[in-house]
Amino acid sequence: MQEQLPKHDLVLLGAGHTNAHLIRMWRMNPLPGIRLTCVSNHGTAAYSGMLPGVLAGDHQPDESQIDLVRLSAATGVRFLRAEVSGLNLPERRLLFEDRPPLSYDYLSVGIGSLPTRPPGCDALGLSIKPMQTFLERLNRRLDALAETVGGPIRLVVAGGGAGGVEIACCLKQHLTGRSPGSRFELSLVEAGDDLLSGMPLATRRLARRALEKHGIEIVVGRRIVATDAAGRLRFESGEEREADLILWATSASAPPLLGRLGLDVDERGFIRTHNTLQTVTSDRVYAVGDAGSPVNGPTTKAGVYAVRQGPVLWRNLRNQLQGRPLETWRPQPSFLSLLNTGDGRAILTYKGLSTHARWCRRLKARIDRRFMLKHQDYTPASMAAPPSPSKEEAMHCGGCGCKLPGDILSRVLKRLEVPLSPRVVVGLEPPDDVAMLRPTAGKLLGVSTDFFSSFLDDPYALGRIAALNALSDLYAKRVQPTAALAIATVPYGGAPQQEEHLTQLLAGGLRELREAGADLVGGHTTEGPQTTVGFTLLGDVEEAATKQMAQLKPGDLLMLTKAIGTGALLAGDRLARCQHDWMEALLRSMLTSNRQASETASRLGASAMTDVTGFGLAGHLLELLRQSGVGAELSLDRLVLLPGAEHLISQGVESTLAPGNRSVEGSIDRAAALQGDPRYRSLFDPQTSGGLLAGVPEANLPVGPDGPEETDGWVRIGRVVDRADGKSVIRVR
Repeated sequence: MQEQLPKHDLVLLGAGHTNAHLIRMWRMNPLPGIRLTCVSNHGTAAYSGMLPGVLAGDHQPDESQIDLVRLSAATGVRFLRAEVSGLNLPERRLLFEDRPPLSYDYLSVGIGSLPTRPPGCDALGLSIKPMQTFLERLNRRLDALAETVGGPIRLVVAGGGAGGVEIACCLKQHLTGRSPGSRFELSLVEAGDDLLSGMPLATRRLARRALEKHGIEIVVGRRIVATDAAGRLRFESGEEREADLILWATSASAPPLLGRLGLDVDERGFIRTHNTLQTVTSDRVYAVGDAGSPVNGPTTKAGVYAVRQGPVLWRNLRNQLQGRPLETWRPQPSFLSLLNTGDGRAILTYKGLSTHARWCRRLKARIDRRFMLKHQDYTPASMAAPPSPSKEEAMHCGGCGCKLPGDILSRVLKRLEVPLSPRVVVGLEPPDDVAMLRPTAGKLLGVSTDFFSSFLDDPYALGRIAALNALSDLYAKRVQPTAALAIATVPYGGAPQQEEHLTQLLAGGLRELREAGADLVGGHTTEGPQTTVGFTLLGDVEEAATKQMAQLKPGDLLMLTKAIGTGALLAGDRLARCQHDWMEALLRSMLTSNRQASETASRLGASAMTDVTGFGLAGHLLELLRQSGVGAELSLDRLVLLPGAEHLISQGVESTLAPGNRSVEGSIDRAAALQGDPRYRSLFDPQTSGGLLAGVPEANLPVGPDGPEETDGWVRIGRVVDRADGKSVIRVR
């Protein structure tokens, strides 16, 4: 895959309705020379308008969620799941708790709002936001209450606006559908004098009737100011009320992050903006949806405004990039309102008209589904031809070996602050052509190298995985890492972009090297058509340790760490078929070090060990078997696959290396019926930063009622056997 670093970076913080519109538009008309990145702390974006319908059973939960991993893959947008901690406005960098800052040229902040609630209410309360996790959190709390509450479970919905009324009406359907035998007492508490403030009287009356029909007690003019773990909530008037759970659906308050961005905010904590949606602090930063507050006409917080801001934001960003005048966003004075009442009907309000009917609910469902289908189209955009190289890029002759300019490398190393170590005589401070290390007396020197081409568009995560992948070779041979040389190719682009890309790559690798106790002492960097990254590693090992883990022995149990399936999942991601939760599990696995697993194998007296990487489980197992002159029996039902891997393999999705890995099938004895079994096919799936495979004497494993037990992440998948016919064969059953 040919890469070219962008000239400008456009970053979306949050994937609310407005920012989601940009992602959708990117599929149809990506801007040349611009990279669009979406940063969110969730892998999905929830459509708030459908949450009540999900509770009422009108929609499945997935219908209300946008899978940001799949949508980004389909539209050519980079997606980073991360927690943002702040903003460096002068340097235009987004700050994080656990990764390097992310540079931007233009930024759109759209992280929404939170329900207003008094401090210290977490024990008794449950916020409806983030909506992505609301149903899971609600069900978990209900399950806990069902075990501890003797009588009816007392639920309070705090907030009598549109959201609170809908949640209260639809909640009963969810409760009775989920726990038919349980008893519940529901009430709706509103601080104001009436429900649905600002809506016509007829709408408020219809809402009251709907709530009363559901048996929901309505309490108005009572503001909750405190709660306690004993199940009491206190009102501003001093009155108290008992409750088992409060669902907070109150008016919007600003997320704490908005106050940490260094942008000018209003008295409620929302970012002050002009009507161009640009912040008053910086014309390169936009604030949209609930996060923004126009200075010349603040609006109420409503999803419809965020939706209507989408096209304006899209046009204004394009206009700003092209030096054209910006448009003004004008909030519409009125809009259609549809409130789901959980009984197959909805209340419609538009320009003074109010009605409550089944056709209104059908209309709402049709509008909601049409909106979501626009954002749930995960068909990959047709691949455009790679951009033509600029005049400067076309002139790269390769006569210099395509080395990256020295000033870029110097700035990167300065930013990384590579630590000094007593064992390093000559390293990166100052850098030299050859690193000099003090040898460890009485130890053998282990050396290994590993690198690969980019398969993620997050260079920081890629650098971490590259280091862990390389380290696994040493851990498989019980070598303690001491030093590393980095190997990296950075795509062609401007000097600032190349510096940023290399910084992210090496920062990721350096993080894992530090954890492993290895010093980065040098390396080589080039520029080229595609990102590649890897490490040459050095380490110490006792000579006796190399002899102890020389050969598998008949009777050894075959043990494996980490689930398999990375190749199929990465291939699925290229096709926009890797779901967000699958991708999260995949990244967790690839970012897990094998260090502890190696130590456990050593403690258990492993007879031989290897890491499972590009040749797949079958290929690496056969290598061990041939070295030891033995065979193996493998139990497919004991293999652990990463979430989604079996599904994708069954659909024919596989890595380009998988067919080549099947060349070892001549050494596999299996029933013909297994040929198409996805679990059998997973044996040939190439792994990236995969687990360790070892033979362990059965007597060394702890014994449970069902035989040898698994320990510290090691899973028993088979047994080593004598060769019956002179061949190293894997018998699969």
